[in-house]
Amino acid sequence: MGVDIGSRLKQARLEAGLSQRQLCGDVITRNMLSQIENGTARPSMDTLTFLAGRLGKGVSYFLEEDTVTSPNQPLMERAGMLWEKRELGELWQCLSGYQAPDAVFDREYYLLKALAALTLAEQTAREGRVPYGLWLLEEAKQSGARTPYYTAALEEQRLLILARLDPDKAMEMGSLDPHLLLRARQALKQGNTRLALRQLDACEDTSDPEFLLLRGDVFFAMGDHLQAAQCYRSAEKAFPDKVIRQLEQCYLAMEDYKMAYHYACLGRKE
Repeated sequence: MGVDIGSRLKQARLEAGLSQRQLCGDVITRNMLSQIENGTARPSMDTLTFLAGRLGKGVSYFLEEDTVTSPNQPLMERAGMLWEKRELGELWQCLSGYQAPDAVFDREYYLLKALAALTLAEQTAREGRVPYGLWLLEEAKQSGARTPYYTAALEEQRLLILARLDPDKAMEMGSLDPHLLLRARQALKQGNTRLALRQLDACEDTSDPEFLLLRGDVFFAMGDHLQAAQCYRSAEKAFPDKVIRQLEQCYLAMEDYKMAYHYACLGRKE
């Protein structure tokens, strides 16, 4: 049976004479590294690239069950370093020299190509270069279909970029609201209220109680208690247990003590 990622990481760390703390640096926690080494968690591509770089190994060393030589090995090691440095132009050029098929590196190659295409597409969306951005998204889609490491989160990212580049085409594929709500929750959790609000502004169904509740949470975090209260009251029927305490706090902040008392009484009944 082959050796898993965690075992290879631990073996390489011990061979390098590094403690978990030394390997982690300020990028990941020791607890997360322990979980990866024990096989109870799987690292993201970014995390694995960081760890591989610290250990002086190519990413493929940890992805493959058996270490097998390949003519693509130098190219893929360079590609991994370029991705870590986010030197996307050089990375894209580097990947163009890949010789497929290759049983050793195909999965890593197509993942790196998808990641590079998505990141470049994000840049082109900001610059308004629509045709090139759409081509990159198609490259990401085709590459993603050829590797098991292409996750649902990456496909979600692709669809969100597509919505910015070609809203009509994105509409044909169904509502992006669930993806946008998820992104908004993540942004709010990280304290990025501006990003959360931008994600919510892109939603289609502004009457959805979940949308209203989350929008209220964003405004509450921003200190805009008036708008937060308006959103919470619109979501009150669907989520009374989630908004009553928040409404009490909103009205207290606005010094509307009558309404604050009203929601305080409702809260005691819950």
